Amino acid sequence: MRFSLFVHMERWDDSISAEQHWQNLVELVQLAEAGGFGTVWIGEHHSMEYVASPGPMQQLAALAAQTSTIRLGSGTIIAPFWHPLRAAGEVALLDVISGGRAEVGIARGAYQFEFDRMAGGMPAADGGEYLRELVPAMRALLQGDYAHEGKHWQFPVSTAVPKPVQQPTPPIWLAARSPETHDFAVANGCNVQVTPLMKDDREVEDLMNKFETALAAHPEVEKRPEIMVLRHTYLHSPEDPEGWKVGAAGINKYYRTFSAWAFGKKDPVNGFLDPTPEERFADRPEFELESLHKSAMIGTPAEVTERIRHYEDLGYDEYSFWSDNALTHEEKKASLQLFIDEVVPNFR
Repeated sequence: MRFSLFVHMERWDDSISAEQHWQNLVELVQLAEAGGFGTVWIGEHHSMEYVASPGPMQQLAALAAQTSTIRLGSGTIIAPFWHPLRAAGEVALLDVISGGRAEVGIARGAYQFEFDRMAGGMPAADGGEYLRELVPAMRALLQGDYAHEGKHWQFPVSTAVPKPVQQPTPPIWLAARSPETHDFAVANGCNVQVTPLMKDDREVEDLMNKFETALAAHPEVEKRPEIMVLRHTYLHSPEDPEGWKVGAAGINKYYRTFSAWAFGKKDPVNGFLDPTPEERFADRPEFELESLHKSAMIGTPAEVTERIRHYEDLGYDEYSFWSDNALTHEEKKASLQLFIDEVVPNFR
């Protein structure tokens, strides 16, 4: 089992500057690198302060200069927002800047809020068409001259400039949930990223079953793609048996905010949107702290080790420590350090 860090500049109000949030992110990444993590993943989000990340490639390029070994992954870029030439060129440039450490994760996109502003209001569910067109076009451009006549993009013979260090291309990952996306990823030789979000480990098992079904359907794929599972993660000391409540409360706030952005009707104010009030989730047991304690990766090092060992036994290649949880930087740093000190060594 490899480990990676999934991180954003989480900004919940204006009490801390964007510059300080960036420095906090850099510190977490450097801590993860020193602790043996293989990759840092940064996603793409627009006009949303709680996941401030309009330019993942810019952040990863900046991190290339402040790290030396950790790989640098987009987790993920949103396919409908990226022309294939731009995607190929920026991925290749990141690979050159970082000395061959680039990884590219791609997703169809989720927030209708972003599609209303970035894609003329197209339904977010239609993003899958763009993903399936972007992946082969980007891969071809990274390897040489290529002309494209697709449904969403058309262009004459072009190529990625510069060319990537990693040949034939940097690793490509697809965010997958549906059986169709798992199947497309495997058929096209792409690695897979999955997240059970607020669901428990039965969802982790179900997602692996979808991946294995896709593998079985494509025996022509010689090299097995890899699969990564992403979970909100918070560790506490066994000497503080109530410590889990801190992480559960933070993740509860995170998902209430996610709900406000994804399903709420209020307009944000200068990029901020209050979490949906707790009383609105009175009939949603998955938001209860006890439920989050069992679904999110919250616990002591021994408890977390046991659950990740189960993921390893299921066949997952990488566990990604999702640091976004509405907590303070010091709380995040302490949790990550505890994971590095007392969980990572169990998998070496």
